Amino acid sequence: MLQIAYMQIWITERVSTGLGRGSESAHPHHRRLIKKMESRLRIAGQAVQPVLMMFPLGLFTMAALFDAGNLMGGPDILGALGFWNIVAGLIGGVLVALAGAIDLMLVRGDTRARRVGVLLGLMHMGVLILFAVILMLRMQNLDRTVGGGLFVVEALALAAALYGAYYGGELINPRKAPAFARADAGHR
Repeated sequence: MLQIAYMQIWITERVSTGLGRGSESAHPHHRRLIKKMESRLRIAGQAVQPVLMMFPLGLFTMAALFDAGNLMGGPDILGALGFWNIVAGLIGGVLVALAGAIDLMLVRGDTRARRVGVLLGLMHMGVLILFAVILMLRMQNLDRTVGGGLFVVEALALAAALYGAYYGGELINPRKAPAFARADAGHR
């Protein structure tokens, strides 16, 4: 099974970079393999979920920075800004989860890609639940500020969100070997 996945990646790289005979003359079976690996939910040729993922990440990060500033003695408006960044991040996170669910529904069969997609979806939902709990606890305070303990939970939730985004990005777009390493291996 793992060999098939590597073969699909190799075929995709050979056809898409022109290292093979070119995508026009590629075997029809190879073109089908390439189409199966792509995200089905696209706008202007770009996968939707990775693009949407940046909005909640940025909003949650800014919320943590605003809350850190508030905890270090800044004005209470920083806590309110952090609160509203979490609200906007949760709305964006729900849209990301919806896009991920649509992509996951279109993956056929019980494959490794489906299992990894389910794990990533569960991780993203866990992060959203943590931030929703943080939001509900902050609603008890009229200033919408955060305390030290709640800030630690917020930082852990942000770390989990960043790890999930990094892991998902590595699965979608793995790092390629540097050009000098390919040249040393005899590939020009």
